[in-house]
Order: sequence, then C-alpha cells, then structure tokens
Amino acid sequence: MMRMRVSISVTDFSWRAKIPNSLAEIADAADDAGIDTVWVPDHLLQADPTAPADDRDMLEAYTTLGYLAARTERVRLGAMVSAVTFRPPALLVKAVTTLDVLTAGRAWLGIGAGYEGGEAFAMGLSMPPTAERFERLEETLRIAVAMWAGDESRIEGKHYRLEHPIGFPLPVSQPHPPILVGGTGEAKTLRLVAQYADACNLFDIPDGGATLRRKLDVLARHCDDVGRPFGEIEKTVSARLNDGESAESILDRCADFARFGIDHVVFIRTGAWSPDAMTSLASVIPRAKGLGIG
Repeated sequence: MMRMRVSISVTDFSWRAKIPNSLAEIADAADDAGIDTVWVPDHLLQADPTAPADDRDMLEAYTTLGYLAARTERVRLGAMVSAVTFRPPALLVKAVTTLDVLTAGRAWLGIGAGYEGGEAFAMGLSMPPTAERFERLEETLRIAVAMWAGDESRIEGKHYRLEHPIGFPLPVSQPHPPILVGGTGEAKTLRLVAQYADACNLFDIPDGGATLRRKLDVLARHCDDVGRPFGEIEKTVSARLNDGESAESILDRCADFARFGIDHVVFIRTGAWSPDAMTSLASVIPRAKGLGIG
C-alpha cells in the first residue's frame, strides 16, 4: 500500500532582496516538516499565469537546487520540469547525477517536452515543432537510462549522437534517480511515462476528479501495452494552496486526491511561500502520510 506524500513547488521568488535568506528559511522548514520533495521550476522567465506583471524574479533551476542541497539534509530535490530543449542530454544527466551524488541520493530527474514558446523567443532558446520535441524527449530518456547504467557505448539517435558517454560517478540512487515525466498528453506523454518514468505529474482540475481518473486510466492502458505494472509509477498532482487555507481543508483535499488514485501532492502557492503557509502545511503532514492508496 502506498502512502500519501506531500511536496512543495517554489515557483515564486518575489522576496526581492531577501531571496537567499527566504529561500533558505522555506527549505529548512520543509526539511523539518517532513515534506517529501522541494521542487523548483526550470524556467528563465516567470511562467505562472497567476503571477502579477511585476513578479519577474526567476532563478536558474540547477544552481538553485545546488543551493538547496547544501541547506537541507532530508528532502528530495528536483526540477518540475526541465524542458528537453534547454540542455544537451549529457549535460542534464550530469547535472542530476551531480545533485544525486552530493545529496546522498535525494535527486529527481523531472523532464518534459517543453511548451513555453514566448519564453524561448524572448531568451533565444530552441523551440522545435511539437513532434520533434517529443522525439528529443524520448532520446534523452534513453540516454539517461544508459548513462546511469554505466553504459559507455556509442549512442546515435535522430537528434543526438554521443560517441563515448561517460557518466561517472554513477548516481547514489539505485537503480538511478527517479524520473518524473511532466505533462498529461494521452497519446505521447503518458506513453513515455509508462515506458521510462517512475512518476507522472497531473494537474488539479475542479471537476470532481474526473480528469485525474481518466488520465490515470489512460496511463494504466499504456502500462498494459508495454508490460509494466501500473503500481510501479508514482502518481503526482500539482495543486494550488490557497491563501489562509486551513489544515483541515488541506487534509480533506489530500484525502480526495487519494480516492482519485493520487499518492503524491505537490502544492504550489500564488505568490511566494511564507513561514505561515509552511506552518499550515506542516501540521497536516503526519495525517496526510496515513492516507493509504491501496
């Protein structure tokens, strides 16, 4: 039986001059509270559609994760999620491996096909057509698995060629850092989850759980098609924590997610995380962990 995990995603850095101390305070609180993972976005520009126009602060993901690694001792750390077009595959794999080694096995690889055309245009980033991005995503997943297995054989795909991929030191996590493939596309994304990932990431849509159940049903069919147990995949959902939301309300929402088939909730804030919001979330962690997913 799975147990409900609760994580936070730090998507807003609008603490202004207090960014280092405020981020450290939130990370320390998450470590103490029993939060499963601290996630950060992998964007160069603010991508939250609810953020005000003057909320422009955004930290680079893997530098930030390195900072959080030095500040924490227990929580897992990852990017939610890295666009496959942002970095060459070997560089991304090396960044996650380094994080995993330096944290004694607390890193995630969060990855997706990418979608922010406006960000790409503004910052001079690559944004190939959708079909090509998914081809690159699958090739990158294959490269990650091979490098983490210590396979130094030449890798040649349609978009990437690695003559002699060397991934040492190998990650501490076994068999490798868990892979989360972000996105909810039923034909391509969820198939890649079934084939390569350890976790999916869905979205909290206010429809009584209908969308979540449908997406999980699709994922289950993909798992059947590739011969993989559906239960091996961690089912995460990103949900927004409301201002002033009570501990009981948070717990009720976690219980609803558990009934829909979710076993890991990633809470996002509108605005920057605050000590008060962390206190409310921390108070429900012991009870949320007791929500069984049979």
